[in-house]
Amino acid sequence: MQITFLGQAGLYIETKGKSILCDPWFNPAYFASWFPFPSNEGIDPNRIGNPTYLYISHLHHDHYDPEFLAKHVSKDATVILPDYPLDHQERELRALGFTSFLRTKNNVPVTVDDLTFMVMALTAPTDGPIGDSALCIDDGEVRVLNQNDSRPIDLEPLLAQGPFDALFLQFSGAIWYPMVYDFPPKMTAALGKKKRTDGMARAYRYIEMLNPQFVVPSAGPPCFLDENLFSFNDVERDPANTFPDQMVFLEYMAERGGPYDGRLMIPGSVGELKPGSFTITHPLPEGDVKAIFTNKLEYLRAYQKRKWAVIEQEHAQWVSGRVDVLQALKDWFEPLLAQADYICAGVNDAVLLDLGEVGVLLDFRTRTVTKWEGEEWTYRFRIDRALVEECIIHHHEDWVNELFLSCRFEASRRGKYNDYI
Repeated sequence: MQITFLGQAGLYIETKGKSILCDPWFNPAYFASWFPFPSNEGIDPNRIGNPTYLYISHLHHDHYDPEFLAKHVSKDATVILPDYPLDHQERELRALGFTSFLRTKNNVPVTVDDLTFMVMALTAPTDGPIGDSALCIDDGEVRVLNQNDSRPIDLEPLLAQGPFDALFLQFSGAIWYPMVYDFPPKMTAALGKKKRTDGMARAYRYIEMLNPQFVVPSAGPPCFLDENLFSFNDVERDPANTFPDQMVFLEYMAERGGPYDGRLMIPGSVGELKPGSFTITHPLPEGDVKAIFTNKLEYLRAYQKRKWAVIEQEHAQWVSGRVDVLQALKDWFEPLLAQADYICAGVNDAVLLDLGEVGVLLDFRTRTVTKWEGEEWTYRFRIDRALVEECIIHHHEDWVNELFLSCRFEASRRGKYNDYI
């Protein structure tokens, strides 16, 4: 089995004369906040554009890149479709021109073309409205688990497909917490340190439980090239930074002395996986690969320079005043609030969207959307009005996937953390 790493959670797997393209992400995501790290600019789209199968784990835009799929991936590919209860993913992919779907059943292996696939689809509320999933691939000689950033609780269906020769899994942060909160600096640092430690410990527990022979840290971290967000990059191995890189996690693994063989892959790295061996060839000389992580600031600044026009173009699209935000949110949200007994009971408070010249109060007690006139709030989000207008104009239903993961906002709370928010 030959595995080409594409960056983030992207894989191009070739075996038995077939190929599987997994989660290709090339265009910046979340209002041009996230970029793949290391850069995958050197990947030739033509090399991976005609797969036998396409697997998109879920619709987060660091996994689902509709622009790349539309321009570069053959619509003759058969989509391996996770067994989600809603058809959002199928509708999105059909809109791009894909018509052939392999509909999997959750945790049920399916054999086609001498390959056995099993998809574990996660649909709990904590997985978000668009779910998450993991893919097992068995070609009869080796078995790979592409866990990406899914966090399964019941591992028995996965273990039944093992033992695994290789595991690709998330180890780094992929959320806005705690950086965007207006906590005191010491509190932010303490929370960041806990988040970083917990994330790597969770990944290592999965390794211990799944017991693969080879481990490739993947599905992060992204990098932040917009100057307003650049400080989120873990340039100095800050113990309070929630985005440790691949080398940090490989060292973390080594410190624990387990029997697991951690391997570094960067975009363009090609691995030949055979029973008992995993030989990796990088697209750059070893010294240049090392420099990405040891001279990280220099690497990121050069990357930023190459992408600056993209960032400026993104900023230029943010224009306020195109929408009556208050009326649009009232028309959109109030019918939803009227139906949302579970969420309204869980929040049971007032949430302020502070958009600068206008404030919008979402009151989950009265289920109303009103202009803020100075009323007490428990939770507040300060957001550029233009970004909210983008969500309204394009009717983005999942603001996590469009807005909040951009980290382009500030959050405050006067009460306890509330998961329902």
